[in-house]
Amino acid sequence: MNPNFPGMHTNASTAARTSQRLVQRAFSWMFVGLSLTAIIAIALSMNPNVPQMLVQNKAIFYGIIALELITVFGLSFLINRISSFMATFAFFFYAALNGITFTLILAYFNLGTIGAAFFIAAGMFGISALIGYVTKRDLTKLGSIALMLLIGILLASLVNIFFIKSGLIGLVISYVVVALFCFITAYDIQMLKAIAEQVADEETATKYAIFGALMLYIDFLAIFKNLIYILGNDD
Repeated sequence: MNPNFPGMHTNASTAARTSQRLVQRAFSWMFVGLSLTAIIAIALSMNPNVPQMLVQNKAIFYGIIALELITVFGLSFLINRISSFMATFAFFFYAALNGITFTLILAYFNLGTIGAAFFIAAGMFGISALIGYVTKRDLTKLGSIALMLLIGILLASLVNIFFIKSGLIGLVISYVVVALFCFITAYDIQMLKAIAEQVADEETATKYAIFGALMLYIDFLAIFKNLIYILGNDD
């Protein structure tokens, strides 16, 4: 998703500095969002009734998933119309919702698997982000292809979850999702860097940093969650 923000400029003398600052701000917001998710997940997982409730009450679980999707698409499509405060609130609301659903992962997988997945995900994410930031190649077309492939993979995943229920297919899908999101991470960083060079005012800069943080947060969490499933399957 590539929002077209109002109030942009193309001043070459400040473009590089503005780009670097906004990318740094996006990463900072992303790390704060991940921290909030982790804190909520760990706190809730101390009560065994929470993951049990999510498993037994499918309406609550899928309701939270629906809220997550509404928040992501709402922030993406309304970013030009809302204030930076509302954008920030929406981002942290999304991170908090993920903290609730992540309690299921903490309940199902052991800490060794989760820790290993986190460090591998951090390395893959970092390398992908670096490639996206320094590469001179335009990733726009390849990024669009990757996003279309991702939609197909997600549909295949839903079919597998509700109809086929094959562990092997689920494992293959996880490998593909990890690879796709590594590339999408590079694409998102390049997009963030390019648009950041044209941001003209602080309000727009803050909103764009939040939007970038949301995209990077989603990228990292997708890599992380699928690596947990892959490593957990190998146990």
